[in-house]
Amino acid sequence: MSEIKEKEPLFSAKNLKLLTEPIDSKNPVTVLVLGICSALAVTVKLKPAIVMAISVIVVTAFSNLIISLIRKSIPNRIRIIVQLVVIASLVILVDQILKAYVYDVSKQLSVFVGLIITNCIIMGRLEAFALGNKPWPSFLDGIGNGLGYGLILVIVAFFRELLGSGTILGLRVIPLEWYVKNGGFYENNGMMILPPMALITVGIIIWIQRSRNRKLIEE
Repeated sequence: MSEIKEKEPLFSAKNLKLLTEPIDSKNPVTVLVLGICSALAVTVKLKPAIVMAISVIVVTAFSNLIISLIRKSIPNRIRIIVQLVVIASLVILVDQILKAYVYDVSKQLSVFVGLIITNCIIMGRLEAFALGNKPWPSFLDGIGNGLGYGLILVIVAFFRELLGSGTILGLRVIPLEWYVKNGGFYENNGMMILPPMALITVGIIIWIQRSRNRKLIEE
């Protein structure tokens, strides 16, 4: 009698790891050091960073899903071209939706939405995971890596907007009475809105993360 193979639950422990590990111990930005360029470019304000994070989550998840679904019919020698076509189609779709519903943010993100096509995280997950795994785990892997990327973007943007402009999501957090020009003691840190501070903030996050988890420190 043939043995009946038990079906794996959709959210088994193994599948949940695909969602949770990229947020911490396998974070694509702070551990694998991928996708750094957009972290420098779109994190001056929190709102564009959140929109960018959601866009990357959508593209990563669905490109993983699509490539996994057609992985057995893709000739190896043209797989990179197929992957780029899938990613580019999804990026164009996301770009058109942003222009239709959040035009002001779309203008702020400028060319960086289009540059999602070149994000190393997306191509890396297609090559490393989606081409060798079933659709559902690939979809979860895409969401997990998108979340890991998005979390770092949001943290960096939070501190850059707060300390550089005194606002969060455009709303004033630091009272105007605190500013030197109004007789107070506080002044915004102009360095925070410059690209190098994004890199320094990411570096501080990496330092804190590796202080908490010594296994991430390379010998």
